[in-house]
Amino acid sequence: MTALSAIETRLRPHSLAVMGGFHAKDDPALPEGCKTLLLIGPAEPGFWPHFTRQPEWRDGQPDPMDRWSQRVLTALATGLGATAVFPFGGPPWHPFYQWALRSGAAWESPLRLLVHAQMGLFASYRGALALPQRIALPAPPAKPCDSCPDKPCLTACPVQALGADGYNLPACHGFLDQDAGQDCMNMGCAARRACPLSLAYARLPEQSAYHMRQFHK
Repeated sequence: MTALSAIETRLRPHSLAVMGGFHAKDDPALPEGCKTLLLIGPAEPGFWPHFTRQPEWRDGQPDPMDRWSQRVLTALATGLGATAVFPFGGPPWHPFYQWALRSGAAWESPLRLLVHAQMGLFASYRGALALPQRIALPAPPAKPCDSCPDKPCLTACPVQALGADGYNLPACHGFLDQDAGQDCMNMGCAARRACPLSLAYARLPEQSAYHMRQFHK
């Protein structure tokens, strides 16, 4: 049986890490035969410098991060006798948001975006490994928002596009079109950055700027 630590060792050279997982039961959204699903995300510090050295980033073709994720995780899955699944490439679309909640390592934040125990409001998944065996998983951590007294994420958005009532997408895009919105464009969403866990995650502004450009096309 492959232990979780052995899988983490295989992920480390690719600046990836296990960001949660759960034991599967009968679930039509999961690949057939899946006994354990592991969610895979960027390991910080170091993910962005590693990724930008990869051929997918340098070849000038569209969707470099998705193509890199598919190449790397598919190869890793083959070596483990597992199946790689991704949050892109649909339809059908895999329910990564629900899988993240099910893992116990991520929760709905006060903004209703995912907040992760390590990644904070920079929660993202490059894919998942569906293992054909049941492996031991760590106990889930406590929800960090419950012990965050100030909840700075709720007031950080300059136009209050994010909040408990949902996401005002037109307001967000309208702000990003303005000079005042360039801080978010170049540094990443102000609300996501305000989360104390996001601050500790060491995600580089260059990576956030890339994702903001993809979002605000």
